[in-house]
Amino acid sequence: MSDNQFLIRSPLVSPAHQILGYELSWYSSVEGGALSGDEELLALTSFASSQLIKSDGTWLLGSLILFFEVTPAVLASEQIEVLPPANTVFRMTLADLSDGDTLERARALRQLGYGISLCNADDLPTDSPLLSVISHAEGAFGKSASNVALFKQAGVQTLVRQVDDWDTFDACLADGLPVFIGNLYNKPRVLTTPKGLSPAQVIIVQLMDMVRKNADVRQLEEVLKRDAALSYKLFRYINSASFGLGVEIQSLRHAVTMLGYSPLYRWLSLLLAALSDNSQAALLMQTAIVRGRIAELAGHGILPKHEAENLFVVGMFSLLDRLLGMPMNDVLGHIHLSDAVSQALLTRDGMYGPFLTLAESCEKDNGPLAATADSLFIRARQINEAHLEALAWSQKIKP
Repeated sequence: MSDNQFLIRSPLVSPAHQILGYELSWYSSVEGGALSGDEELLALTSFASSQLIKSDGTWLLGSLILFFEVTPAVLASEQIEVLPPANTVFRMTLADLSDGDTLERARALRQLGYGISLCNADDLPTDSPLLSVISHAEGAFGKSASNVALFKQAGVQTLVRQVDDWDTFDACLADGLPVFIGNLYNKPRVLTTPKGLSPAQVIIVQLMDMVRKNADVRQLEEVLKRDAALSYKLFRYINSASFGLGVEIQSLRHAVTMLGYSPLYRWLSLLLAALSDNSQAALLMQTAIVRGRIAELAGHGILPKHEAENLFVVGMFSLLDRLLGMPMNDVLGHIHLSDAVSQALLTRDGMYGPFLTLAESCEKDNGPLAATADSLFIRARQINEAHLEALAWSQKIKP
């Protein structure tokens, strides 16, 4: 992995709006796109396995599946077999699979449990022998519709790419087709009625304001008592992450004693977003959590500890306008945030703005990744490690 290779991801979203997995690829500051050379592609699979598999063999992404573009040379390498079969799919072209040796290798990997996804599968002949080899078929929605039934009959999962608008996205999910969404969720979506803040979210906003002002914990407890379910959810999130405390947090007073006010603020921000009834809440939440964690990790060693912790809140709130169905200016009218946090959310400027831009740029085709990293004097490997650590961390606190 060279100093100009940055990891980017694209989520695969299920018809139930859940993230099934990610396609991982390289973004290069030199060529401005994903690299396709054998060494680079093999380096990507090796890097992912080194970061996402613990020494005892535990896969840190739970049930999530990773998709990797591969060439015949990469597929032939035994190094890729370090990745867990049930969580790995290799993407290949029809031309690559036309080679006899490559096809046999694909068959062998399928027997081991790995997935093989055929790119641009729209025009695959109905009598193609590849139907007995591939596990997934990728194509454009509508163009491959005639083959969906064929793929389903053969036990092949159709995956949709090239989704550029919300209407097409909705149509795909309505037809039961998972979608590589890219960064479509950053495009505005008109809701029939603005969501606004629910009564539970109003309580959380009040708590956040009190925490920001260092209110007495007894006052916080009185507010939280208004909704017992909120207490349960808050402590579930706090206990789901690894703090190394060795004890379970069971009360607000206990949380403040063990963690302090600043970490408590972060968990309230997460709970605020998690209570959205937006149909895309799971997707938006996971994206926001990953953004927040990447930004926070990137800020370590650059900003003071309490400032780096604020970066998590910035990342969490970066999609709050989408979650609540209201403009960010209106969101900030309800939630009293510091000027630096508000500036980052509105303009991506100030102390925190570049870190949020960096985290957003780790999403496919979503920003100046290399230029932002250079401006912060952060090396590509550090960002890539933070990226995968954030993906793993987000699985601990799935909404």
